[in-house]
Amino acid sequence: MPYALSLTPSNTLPTDSLRGTLVGRAWLPGEYAGPAPILLREDGVYDLSALAPTLSGLFEQEGLLAGLQSLRGTPLCSVEALLGNSGTDFNPELPSLLAPADLQVLKAAGVTFASSMIERVIEERAGGDASLAEGVRAKVRDVLGEDFASIKPGSEKAQQVKALLQEQGLWSQYLEVGIGPDAEIFTKAPVLAAVGSGAEIGIHPGSVWNNPEPEVVLAVNSRGEVLGATLGNDVNLRDFEGRSALLLSKAKDNNASCAIGPFIRLFDDTFSIEDVRNTVVRLRVEGDDGYVLEGSSSMDKISRDPLDLVEQTLNRNHQYPDGFLLFLGTLFAPTEDRDAPGAGFTHKLADRVIISSEQLGTLHNRVNHSDKAPVWHFGLNALMTNLAARGLL
Repeated sequence: MPYALSLTPSNTLPTDSLRGTLVGRAWLPGEYAGPAPILLREDGVYDLSALAPTLSGLFEQEGLLAGLQSLRGTPLCSVEALLGNSGTDFNPELPSLLAPADLQVLKAAGVTFASSMIERVIEERAGGDASLAEGVRAKVRDVLGEDFASIKPGSEKAQQVKALLQEQGLWSQYLEVGIGPDAEIFTKAPVLAAVGSGAEIGIHPGSVWNNPEPEVVLAVNSRGEVLGATLGNDVNLRDFEGRSALLLSKAKDNNASCAIGPFIRLFDDTFSIEDVRNTVVRLRVEGDDGYVLEGSSSMDKISRDPLDLVEQTLNRNHQYPDGFLLFLGTLFAPTEDRDAPGAGFTHKLADRVIISSEQLGTLHNRVNHSDKAPVWHFGLNALMTNLAARGLL
């Protein structure tokens, strides 16, 4: 399938451009080609390999912000040149953009917004059949009412709602993690499997009901310190997961099914966790058939605070020595019909998916089948061998 997507500073960077502290990863050319952490500045892109060979290692350093502000670094290219040479069609003789994640575990929190939680219940009740979804949707919303989003997970009110829904025969495992005391935290993809902005995202060829999931993604080090945030697409197969929750791994983890980027914006005097709590994530899907879908997800409507989700991910029961990236979930669940009445939304090949927020920039991807997207081959062994050959270990 032909792929054409042009990245520029104007369609990628935050609205305040390079005022914030933006770090990421790039593939470097040359005799010992390989990945490197990078820093974006007004005067260009800088290689941070001398400071740390991986983003994971960079995030473990004390006084990171001060270190980056005083670091001279090795200049690579302009921001325009890096973005212009990104995606699947790139010149290997020039630096190109990668997903801003390397050794960190890729985690995700599910069912963190009330409206998307209801859609998960609908998927389950419809058994993954999109044609049955609208009828189930009407029944579920009739029972749950309009004030369902105000229920605090784990509260006494949540327990009362649980008892009522059980009486109605509508209790679901998705409601359990949505309003119960324990959040759903799962592993989205293997380490190093994420794709970046400009790349293809993969939909399993056996899926006929699927959608993008635009989310804020937190960058957390091994000590549980939340260092910054980026954008992500937790690509989801609604039919697979709707047939059985035990198919979650197949619904979520396929080749190129985890997109992150374009860069991680570190917390500094221009950006904080409070900004994350108030971020509005926008989604636009453009099809080659002329179809356009738009929507947004407001983080101020999340049922669980982002820091609570971090604490439920990393604690004395579960550690992450190399840190992790945590998808925070999405409010957005597209239900409008794309083709047949009652069939709802699903992707088509070559759909362009644009996920954006004012302070985190824009993540651009195009849809392909997971078996047609570029094969993922650069895993942990390849990374270690590469870093050793470049004298960085």
